[in-house]
Amino acid sequence: MTDSAAAGHRWVVAGERQVYANEWVTVDLAEVGLPSGERFEHHVVTMKPAAMTVVLDDVGERVLMAWRHRFAPDVWNWELPGGLLDPGETPAETAAREVEEETGYRPRSVEHLVTFEPNVGMVRNAHHVFLARGAEKVAEATELNEGTFEWVPLADVPELIRTQKIVNSGSLVGLLHVLALSGPGAPTSRGE
Repeated sequence: MTDSAAAGHRWVVAGERQVYANEWVTVDLAEVGLPSGERFEHHVVTMKPAAMTVVLDDVGERVLMAWRHRFAPDVWNWELPGGLLDPGETPAETAAREVEEETGYRPRSVEHLVTFEPNVGMVRNAHHVFLARGAEKVAEATELNEGTFEWVPLADVPELIRTQKIVNSGSLVGLLHVLALSGPGAPTSRGE
């Protein structure tokens, strides 16, 4: 679809007012106009951006993940290290910092894979996903409530996804991206 054709399908925001805010989340009501002419109020939730990292071991056969509980959906699942961006911090800096704080490992490299919005219909919450190839144990983890980290065979990831042992959106996007890049016909390095 061309930009001019897409413009006719754009939802237009006439105004937005905040109805709730705290350190973690804001909720606004936006007055929205649809292409059909219909107008209504729509909730918009804004959360801090996050960064997470697929940390592969030096040979690229295992991924560093935490088995942890998430109370809101009441699920246990495997997740990548990650967290919220601190003020003035770039997503890459957050990714590297979170890996070290949560696991005690320092990534040998950090490469941006993809940025996505996990609930694009009504939530602003950019997720920046990175790939680290190799990591060195430099300390003990300083964040003690992030779950138990283990090196999980990358070959086990498709079955973990199929059996809903990985349900976190950032972990799914990062791991599926890495698996797609490593599949048949995939480039051996970025840009090939």
